[in-house]
Amino acid sequence: MRKAAAVLVLALFAGSCTTPSQPPAFADARALADAATAATTSGGSAKFGTDVAVGQVRSKSQGQAKFGAGGTTQVLTTDFIGEPMELRQVAGKLYAKVPEGSRDEVGTGKPWVAVAADGTDPFSQVLGGSLAQLAAQNDPAHTLGEIRTAGAIVSAERGQLDGVTAEHYRVELDLARLGADLPAGLPAGSLGKFPVELWLDDSHRPLQIVLDLSPILQGSDARITTRYSDWGVPVDVQPPPPGEVG
Repeated sequence: MRKAAAVLVLALFAGSCTTPSQPPAFADARALADAATAATTSGGSAKFGTDVAVGQVRSKSQGQAKFGAGGTTQVLTTDFIGEPMELRQVAGKLYAKVPEGSRDEVGTGKPWVAVAADGTDPFSQVLGGSLAQLAAQNDPAHTLGEIRTAGAIVSAERGQLDGVTAEHYRVELDLARLGADLPAGLPAGSLGKFPVELWLDDSHRPLQIVLDLSPILQGSDARITTRYSDWGVPVDVQPPPPGEVG
């Protein structure tokens, strides 16, 4: 009996000394966005993978990026047009490596083309806006800026994501407060609210961002999921050789 009582006392004492789990760090969307943006910049670089699912249409991208106050540098491969395509974003310019079978249609015969959302070349007129939006979506600062401007935290909790300790935030984004800066290529004049989920590691660097656009695009399931890993991995992205750009 004495031994059992001693074990019980020790168990109760150990339980009373257990440190309670800390609450999530942020209760305000602006503070959350500011901290995660600063952590992204100080984190320097990361690998990423983006999954875009709209109805039955699905595309995936994977690459790596360097984040900084001067902008984002990245290289990625995407199947956005149904076959692999390489994109490079350097010094504010976006380049696409045109699939070999489509180079005659572009009209230059060269492997690379400079892409712009407002470009007048045939390639940009067809895909410029979509590819520019795809590149922007890989940059956490893009969504974090929208959260800062038009977000409200709905819930927050501590947990795990793929075995990594994470803070999980559910945020509601109000399009009316964003003005013309709409996410994910939504058309001008779009109104309504939709949820964004954000997972941060212990340093407040993004691990995963999920935009659920289904409430806006009524009648169609639409989600954009971007995952980040290997923060601090060396990234060196160079623009294509000038002679290969049409």
